[in-house]
Amino acid sequence: MSTDPKEIGAAVRQLLGDALSYLYPAALRVAANADIAEHLADGPRTAADLAERTGLHADHLHRVLRFLAGRGVFREDEDGRFHTTVAASLLRGGSPVTLRNLVLLFTSDMYWLPAGRLSDTVGKGNTVFDELFGGQIFDHLAKDAEAATLFADAMADLSVLEHGGMAESYEFPENGTVIDIAGGLGGMLHAVLTRNPSVRGVLVDRPEILARHRVRDPAVADRFETAEGDFFSAVPSGGDVYLLKRIIHDKSDEDAIRILRTVRQAMSGTARLLIIDIVVPPGGLPHPNPMSDLLMMTVFEGRERTEEEISGLLSAAGLKLSRVLTTPSAMSITEAMAT
Repeated sequence: MSTDPKEIGAAVRQLLGDALSYLYPAALRVAANADIAEHLADGPRTAADLAERTGLHADHLHRVLRFLAGRGVFREDEDGRFHTTVAASLLRGGSPVTLRNLVLLFTSDMYWLPAGRLSDTVGKGNTVFDELFGGQIFDHLAKDAEAATLFADAMADLSVLEHGGMAESYEFPENGTVIDIAGGLGGMLHAVLTRNPSVRGVLVDRPEILARHRVRDPAVADRFETAEGDFFSAVPSGGDVYLLKRIIHDKSDEDAIRILRTVRQAMSGTARLLIIDIVVPPGGLPHPNPMSDLLMMTVFEGRERTEEEISGLLSAAGLKLSRVLTTPSAMSITEAMAT
């Protein structure tokens, strides 16, 4: 152990600050839930003014915003007025790039409460989500329409940050059909169709999700369609390329294999499956996103997997890994074909 007082002092401050770091997402949730950034869009305001507009307690709101200003989310001037910042602009729901839904999802009870029981998860070897909500997360979402809507919107907003680079990282076949399984509101598929003018696309998901899809672009309308499907039972056949983006990583091995077998049944001998998830490098190399892996363990039943682990799942489903492509994001494209 170091005897350097400065080094020890820095470590003490780090650990104590980290132990209380849960106050930061709690404060972010207050700001996002009250649309503070939206209220500041037309100019700076005092906490009292913002409290009047949002129905919150003025002094308490000021203290929360002061704390967030210390993190660069807002800026407080010498007159006590709060200004928007680049970070704050991302909390506006109507922005082209918005993190508001993601902040609300990641700070919701669905994520917050299981994180508080991480010790139990590590002790048991599986998530305690079912103990808290009476079922696993996707069972819970099927019964809670409001939570399901937030989850779908948040994932769609996250996709905006990723899908362009991923769509450009794979050469889709000319005049081919791309089937996006559990593709949510359609952001990834829209990116593929926009960059590949001869490709047709089918967005597969539950009917309540398809009803709210965001693919309203006239430029791709004649090449886009929707289809109801359940990746545990049946998905449409006839695809040249099938997409599973952020699907396998939050599933247990057993469920992942079930999904892959369903897709395999729909695939022709020449079709390709693209699994778009983080691929963990071999032991000893830096993990591209260890926080995501911890999240998969805490809230879901899945994990971020190595190439070898993904290959094992594919093999169990009658598929074989052909190659792994990097993308501008932390995620990779794992291409598979029928054995």
